[in-house]
Amino acid sequence: MSERASVEELKQGVVSGDRAALSRAITLAESSRADDQKQAQELIAELLPRTGGARRVGLTGVPGAGKSTVIESLGLWLIEQGLKVAVLVIDPSSTRTGGSILGDKTRMQELSMHEDAYIRPSPSGGVLGGVARKTREAMLLCEAAGFDVIIVESVGVGQSEAELAELVDCLCLLLVPGAGDELQGIKRGIVEMADLIVVNKADGDRIPLAKRARGDYRHALRMLPPSTEGWETPVLIASATERTGLAEIWETIESHRTLLEETGLLEERRLHQQQRWLSSMIEEAVLNAFQRKEGVDQAIAEAERLVAEEEITVPQATQNVIKAAGLGDNS
Repeated sequence: MSERASVEELKQGVVSGDRAALSRAITLAESSRADDQKQAQELIAELLPRTGGARRVGLTGVPGAGKSTVIESLGLWLIEQGLKVAVLVIDPSSTRTGGSILGDKTRMQELSMHEDAYIRPSPSGGVLGGVARKTREAMLLCEAAGFDVIIVESVGVGQSEAELAELVDCLCLLLVPGAGDELQGIKRGIVEMADLIVVNKADGDRIPLAKRARGDYRHALRMLPPSTEGWETPVLIASATERTGLAEIWETIESHRTLLEETGLLEERRLHQQQRWLSSMIEEAVLNAFQRKEGVDQAIAEAERLVAEEEITVPQATQNVIKAAGLGDNS
């Protein structure tokens, strides 16, 4: 089979909604092999005209907030409304082994078995920002496969999660009842970027706590700039286990989408995201090329030795490595 034929076959499979073909296409995009990358980018280029129409929603939150349960409940509710849902779940990679658990399908069993849903767990690979290195490509492939909603679940909450906001149209921050001190544990940056805050687990005797938390978060948001010009970030309460509040969550996401479309901010936001993606890819390519240059490994080892022995400063050591790579000032 020629390379062109395999790309064409994958394209036809993705377009026809073949899940196996979609999974193979994403695996190809995630591969670090040069030949796989060439084939993957050719495939994505072929599919680009079919992308861009889905609702791109990012979901992050504090540990124990019930992200997987919320996604499953919301996903099933969306399917009942006639929509097709793809979920990209980013698993944290081990810093020691590089491995990841990839167990999210077991946490969303009902959704994963539905014919109108697709769940794809991917290792973060140590990438900051709560997203995997190839999440953008996976999103495009899912859009080309005809999914109406793409939900990206990040590894957790923190300042580095800003990268997730650079992928999606609407960023949802999931919190739990019992505000107060918890407000102190949430980084201001992610709160500022959230287009929607949902207090989950608002059921049983936790409903009063959830309502109190909603009020506290609303008060806190008044002191922060809006995530989107002309938008006041709503704070909702919901219970994923009892499947309440789901309609309100989706109505809010759609209202935010309407604002983006009517003001031209959607096109502006996605263009900015493309530019950031280009910049990060260039930086990654330059760094890889630098690390592959002959003599760089030895120069780094020597620089580390000289710094350890306090013979030179770190900035001086950096300049030595740069010069060894042939990138120093030639003037």
